Amino acid sequence: MATDWTTDSNEALTLSLVRAPEDKRVLGPNESYEEFHPTFTYPIYGEDEKIYGYRDLVIDLRFASGSLAPYLSVRHSEKLSSSSTVDDVEGILKEYIPPDYDTDESSFLARVEQDAASFKPIGTLIHTYTRPSPTAVVGSAPVEYEVYHATWQDPGFREYHQRMQLFILLYIEAGSYINEEEDGWEFVVLYEKRKREASGDDAECTVTYHFIGYSSLYNFYCFPEKVRMRLSQFVILPPYQRQGHGSELYSSIYAYVLSHSHISELTVEDPAEAFEDLRDRNDLKMLLGHAQFMAEGFGSSSGAELGVEPKSGFDFENETTHREGGGRVQKARTRVRATPVGVSAVADIKGKAKGKGKMGPPVDKAWAEAWRKELKIAGRQFQRLVEMLTLMHLDPADANGAKAYRLQVKERLYRFNFEILAQLEKHERLEKLEETFGSVTEDYTRILAMVK
Repeated sequence: MATDWTTDSNEALTLSLVRAPEDKRVLGPNESYEEFHPTFTYPIYGEDEKIYGYRDLVIDLRFASGSLAPYLSVRHSEKLSSSSTVDDVEGILKEYIPPDYDTDESSFLARVEQDAASFKPIGTLIHTYTRPSPTAVVGSAPVEYEVYHATWQDPGFREYHQRMQLFILLYIEAGSYINEEEDGWEFVVLYEKRKREASGDDAECTVTYHFIGYSSLYNFYCFPEKVRMRLSQFVILPPYQRQGHGSELYSSIYAYVLSHSHISELTVEDPAEAFEDLRDRNDLKMLLGHAQFMAEGFGSSSGAELGVEPKSGFDFENETTHREGGGRVQKARTRVRATPVGVSAVADIKGKAKGKGKMGPPVDKAWAEAWRKELKIAGRQFQRLVEMLTLMHLDPADANGAKAYRLQVKERLYRFNFEILAQLEKHERLEKLEETFGSVTEDYTRILAMVK
């Protein structure tokens, strides 16, 4: 049967970040950086992610763990003789990787050994952090991690980028290679910095670097003399996922943006659901830890009154007029449950507010915009963050406050979704707004529960 000769390309492609023998000796018992698989291969092997013409196919693609020097081996137990229907596995893949890949295993392992001692990250160090040693040895030094900022102007980085960009295709849905002819790109790359075991009378241990992930950023002109930085791609490789490294990489990018006066704000290009959660968690933690912002937002000296409704000229529960806006009523990523969680359930997460401030509800829009610019957060993202924080502090016994909050959120949703809502009848618009408000606040509850 034809299926006997068909292989799932995601299962056939096996990836490894190969370390030198000396570097493997310091690994903990649960550390493994070899033989993991991609999430996607359709950009390479087609939409069906199938390879035809082989049995027991293994595409062994390895990288030196720091320099990312590649090695490729294609193995199989049997191959169809008809060349016209059999897929050219290596021929297809080599279009996506640098041409200098090794096909000789001994040569590649020698390269790994050589690069382990000589490779150093390219660019400027912008962030460091540590984690406890994963080994069981008492007194073992913590593991260090470093984030580097680089551009095309850094010698050797263009070649390095050509090695690491394959991971965009393999782990980001709809990911694609960027145009290297455009000068506006900047990059932040995350590495593990590991010390080898001391040997003999050596006073110092050899330090080696191992690639974890990276993000690409693009600068757009922002009138009159600044740039708006857009986070375009963001990837952490599977062996390092669910360990907080993504948050460290994102936080280093945000800190970089804050530290440069020529950057007006950080935006994100069409974020995936997992990244959107990561971004929300880290932005919320940043705001919750910002003493002045929180004091002004929820302090008792701001003079804000309970129950004041947004002065928008629109009743979002009994329609009378409209404002233009744009966007979607319900994103495909929004989690919708049968029974939305109410405002009172969210209040239990952090407790009741002790005072009233600029976040009301309703929020003081001029105050919020001033802080948004100061914190360099994109408009819609900042509005969502304010809504989450307000929901966190709502008193479930305050009916006026709950109503003011509901109208505030519905105003934003109406503006964002105007093009869709305008096509509906009046009662359908109101029902859709209420439905979307319920799913949005439910998702806010989920996100707030993750912030500790």
